[in-house]
Amino acid sequence: MQDFFQQIASQFAQPPWLEWLGTLTGFLCVYLAAKQNIWNWPISIISVGSYAILFYDARLYGDTVLQFYFLSTAIYGWYYWIKRKEEKKKPIVKASGNQLLLCFLAIFVLTIFIGYLLDSKTNSDVPYIDAFCTSVSFVAQFLMTRKILQNWLLWVFVDICYIPLYIHKDLMLTAILYFVFAVIAWNGYRDWQKTYKNFA
Repeated sequence: MQDFFQQIASQFAQPPWLEWLGTLTGFLCVYLAAKQNIWNWPISIISVGSYAILFYDARLYGDTVLQFYFLSTAIYGWYYWIKRKEEKKKPIVKASGNQLLLCFLAIFVLTIFIGYLLDSKTNSDVPYIDAFCTSVSFVAQFLMTRKILQNWLLWVFVDICYIPLYIHKDLMLTAILYFVFAVIAWNGYRDWQKTYKNFA
């Protein structure tokens, strides 16, 4: 047990500079997203670029591909949030039961598909775990770009799932970051819920 904690301390003391960059910009963009600040999108571009390299080196290929998806949604989200504000539409919307069912179905299908590819085509040692977290993140990020309230609940769930995965991959700083992400996501849900109710 003592060796385990010493290993954690060692990993935390000397994370690569790229992990620091991804961590700091990642924290900032999630915090700004929770506050509905549009600057979360350009800052997220720096974060996803850092983590694309970091996750590839850690053989988390699903997460690597996810960063390129995040890059495209950052551009789209930036445009969509500006457009929504200009058109003076409701700032937050809520997904219906049927829409959430489609989200869960998409997560299931994506997990099987991505997991199979990672298992058969790569040297990943966690293909289906990586695939599941990637799939939930895919859906949560899309919901965020559309300013759908429930995106934050998916983020709370998947951020918690990511913590043991990153510990397994010796990415201690990132594991801690995702714990903080889960807290921010929960606060983001509460803040967005208040805004939704005010405009309901």
